[in-house]
Amino acid sequence: MSNLKQLLDQKASLEREIEATRRQEKTDAINKVKALMTEYGLAMSDLSVKGPVKANAGKGGKVAAKYHKPDTGETWSGRGLQPKWLKAALASGRSLEDFAV
Repeated sequence: MSNLKQLLDQKASLEREIEATRRQEKTDAINKVKALMTEYGLAMSDLSVKGPVKANAGKGGKVAAKYHKPDTGETWSGRGLQPKWLKAALASGRSLEDFAV
């Protein structure tokens, strides 16, 4: 039966082996891509991606206002919960189109 030290040593060994394999497979993949690019005469500019892709691309960011409250200048993009001022106006019988930008 293995003791804790032996198991931890095995774990460390496996983690080193995993990292070495990961590096080798990455190198192999890069070499394959380079070979295909050479074979077909491709350059980086031929690829559809211009530079590194950000992990959060398409997330967050400002959205243009679609609705505004004329007397205070408050705005709402139409996303998320309706602001209190708009809810109150809609409850009083006004229409959403009355606030369109």
